Amino acid sequence: MGKKVYALIKSRNKPRLELFSHRIINWQQQHGRHGLPWQGADVYRVWLSEIMLQQTQVVTVIPYFLRFVARFPTIADLAADSEDSVLAHWSGLGYYSRARNLHRTAQLIMQRHDGKFPQQFEDILALPGIGRSTAAAISALAFHERCAILDGNVKRVLARYYAIEGYTGEKKIEAQLWQQAEALLPKGDVAVYTQGLMDLGAMICTRSKPQCPLCPLHADCAAYQNERVAQLPTPRPRKVLPEKHNTFLLLLNGSDILLEKRPGNGIWGGLWCPPQVDPKLLKTVEDADAYCFKHFGTETIHTIALSTFTHTFTHFKLHITPLLLQVINKPKQIQKPGSVWLNVDDALQAAIPKPVRKLLQDVQARLT
Repeated sequence: MGKKVYALIKSRNKPRLELFSHRIINWQQQHGRHGLPWQGADVYRVWLSEIMLQQTQVVTVIPYFLRFVARFPTIADLAADSEDSVLAHWSGLGYYSRARNLHRTAQLIMQRHDGKFPQQFEDILALPGIGRSTAAAISALAFHERCAILDGNVKRVLARYYAIEGYTGEKKIEAQLWQQAEALLPKGDVAVYTQGLMDLGAMICTRSKPQCPLCPLHADCAAYQNERVAQLPTPRPRKVLPEKHNTFLLLLNGSDILLEKRPGNGIWGGLWCPPQVDPKLLKTVEDADAYCFKHFGTETIHTIALSTFTHTFTHFKLHITPLLLQVINKPKQIQKPGSVWLNVDDALQAAIPKPVRKLLQDVQARLT
């Protein structure tokens, strides 16, 4: 038997799992994403990028990542700074518990690991804000450890490749996907393979309009071969989101605005927001003026009701009605810990959530 024929037969007899990983690795090297600012970097930047990329696309993350590492170039710098500063540099990226966990983790690394990011998978997994897939990604990309990941992109790739029915967030389906992800791990080039899986899900095997003919797996992808790509993975069961209402009081004294720090738990924990009031208490402009005098000890010069808008969270919709109140002075009783008067320009640089940024930009435009 000639060498070429023997090699062909050997190739055809390769286990399907081995072919899967080889295809991913080869595709990534030729067509995957290269030159991302955290690729080939130290573990701090890999960790930071993995946290930022949770629920957020690469194109959104890159400018935040660059600003963040410019301000906090090392774990020691991140640990030494204040939570307010960290949240301010995260402001606009959303899911703020990620930033609080980053800060807390940096401090734990300084205290418990002598300032060095731990290399053992179990030690990484024990850090705040790091789940199984994130710990595996850090291990594979930074330390070249043989660990399987299963983020949203990878779930979609595997669900289509194996035609796995059921919502991928369901425990039984997720366990099945984890089993496949572990079985597919190559013996070498784990970092390239891991990056390739993420790239494939983000660039080719996308949620809508996937580019199946360009996919290195399409020849034996069960969803593609059976024309079921559009049906898989099974969509998340639809739920009607609860709706909540809130009134934001934009108290202005000249060009200074009053902000209050949100409690550490709950939405926008640790961020600065205008005072918030149950809208049932403020049915008229006169009610708002009376509320301002009673709770803040200052009289209003004039009050303007701004347009109500909606901000959607993962689990509910929040309808926000802003009231712009010019007040005659800054009463001493609200100059206390957890509240601050800031020039609107300075307030825009503080740790504020996205809807508050939108409101302050509107106020800023009114003041110019």
